[in-house]
Amino acid sequence: MRILVIEDEKKVAAFIKRGLEQESYAVDVVHDGPTGVSYADANEYDSIILDIMLPGMNGFEVMDEFKERGVKAPVMLLTARDAVEDRVKGLDIGADDYLTKPFAFEELIARLRVLMRRGTYGLKVLQYGDLSLNPSTRKAKRGDNEIDLTVKEYALLEYMLRNPGRVLTRTIIAEHVWDQTFDSETNVVDVYINHLRSKVDKGYDVKLIHTVRGVGYVLKLEDE
Repeated sequence: MRILVIEDEKKVAAFIKRGLEQESYAVDVVHDGPTGVSYADANEYDSIILDIMLPGMNGFEVMDEFKERGVKAPVMLLTARDAVEDRVKGLDIGADDYLTKPFAFEELIARLRVLMRRGTYGLKVLQYGDLSLNPSTRKAKRGDNEIDLTVKEYALLEYMLRNPGRVLTRTIIAEHVWDQTFDSETNVVDVYINHLRSKVDKGYDVKLIHTVRGVGYVLKLEDE
């Protein structure tokens, strides 16, 4: 899952980015309002963490721009302000949650997971055929067999399980599993798909991860 962090305090932004990456999220970080609007408009994010006190354009103005441009990602406002009127204003203009600094990272992660409980995000366990993944325990299984995954393999499998039957291009996969620094000229997506196949499909009669030649990949049962 890909998260956009719009935070002008670079130490705070780096702290959030490091923690989210350890939780298998791909993270883009920007430090001012106008750049945040540009990133959110140009990319598809699964959630946005937005500071209110930003240079160039404050968080409330950024939210107005999100609405104007049709940005769909759920937004968590992050700020040092704790006045009730600020919280109310933020929620009234479309924010999905509000977290006041200083905060415990565990609370940020918990609230972020709640924000993304929409559609398939609301499922406690992602299941497709005999393949399952539990985001809470971060454990994957094929039938009764546990699958040991690296951080990126986990992120890739989670994204595919949230989009079964959908043909995912290499670009779409890269945008959700890697961050803005991803080099589109590399074959890293294909490499990780092969790693995942060796763990998910190897030794099973029914294969789940399929190549759509010239396009990308799809998670589906062979007879679909």
